Amino acid sequence: MSEETAAPDLHQMARDVLDSIRYVVLGTIDEGGRTRTSPVFFTPNGYEDLYWVSHPGTHHSLNLHRDPRLSGVVFDSSRLPGETEGVYVTGVAREIHDDELEQHLPVAFDPDGRGGRRFEPQEVAGDGDLRLWVLHVESWEVHIGAGHPTLGTGQDRRVPVDPRPGRRA
Repeated sequence: MSEETAAPDLHQMARDVLDSIRYVVLGTIDEGGRTRTSPVFFTPNGYEDLYWVSHPGTHHSLNLHRDPRLSGVVFDSSRLPGETEGVYVTGVAREIHDDELEQHLPVAFDPDGRGGRRFEPQEVAGDGDLRLWVLHVESWEVHIGAGHPTLGTGQDRRVPVDPRPGRRA
């Protein structure tokens, strides 16, 4: 295969998306069994953990307290159809409790300063208005468009990947 038609490294594509995009659309299940989606600003840590802060009274926080299963998608919504890449994540989310903050705060905020800000412990604990959450990702998939030049099948699909260096799905 020539360089222009070589199959892309999908594991690297997933890393690139998770490293560059800062919003994930969370999919949770409400008390009636209906799905609910919520975009949140996140910071990845080692591709296995995605951190965000939310008010404890938001629908997605309440949903996750009741049912911690979560699916999400990370993609660049500013790009034209067919030009964007996406990573689907599935796992279990949980609120980080006050006695765990010291362990999680050093990795929960973007060290490269690509947006957002570092929250102080008092802002995400006790009487603070926010809480720190983490999604522990159990599986990743990338979106392959129907017309992809080397991987297209005529139908959009998801392909399992593992963005962790040295691992493969």
